[in-house]
Amino acid sequence: MTRRRRIAFVTIGQSPRTDMVPEICADLPPIEVVERGALDGLDDAAIADLAPADGAASLATRLADGREVVIDKARTEARLDRLLREMDDPSLDAVVVLCTGTRVPPLSHTLLIEAQAVVDGLAEALASGVRHLGVIVPLERQIAHISLGETPGRRVTGTHASPYGEDRFEAAADDLAEADLIVMHCMGYDEAMRRRVADRVKAPVLLSRRIVAGGIRQIL
Repeated sequence: MTRRRRIAFVTIGQSPRTDMVPEICADLPPIEVVERGALDGLDDAAIADLAPADGAASLATRLADGREVVIDKARTEARLDRLLREMDDPSLDAVVVLCTGTRVPPLSHTLLIEAQAVVDGLAEALASGVRHLGVIVPLERQIAHISLGETPGRRVTGTHASPYGEDRFEAAADDLAEADLIVMHCMGYDEAMRRRVADRVKAPVLLSRRIVAGGIRQIL
């Protein structure tokens, strides 16, 4: 009997990600799922201590109880890096980082699939002839840090809509009405959210978690 592949899904928030991992796995062959989170085991006070200072790069994520939190990018990446070192285990076939806003070094023993690298790589390839790229991120404060698609002769317009809290997908779509291609640049966005945007624009709308699921499927 063929061994079922073991895939670890690592969130910058808390596991399990019941809002995300089942939808990703629906696109995959049967696998054994392992879930971990950079904020697992932290109480509200410890999580509040990770809040970003004014002007600092930030990430939005979800706690196990469904609440949205905004956390400092640098300190979260340090926690994520330590967690990934602990998970560098040959018994895992791959480790998937479920965040399009962070990059981490490769692992020594386990295949690492970085959502940001996968999403940005495909989006850049598809946008090679695009003059106006739209990018949706969770937080308004993240718009200033968008680097996807920056190339001479191309206009990049960023807007925001949180997958965990503020409900403004129609407004975000209206912000990008003139875009030629739109990237929903967060793993928290689901297919229903993508459709809400796509129904109001003419451009194709790319969903990060579907792109990552496609990459995992190719590996499997």
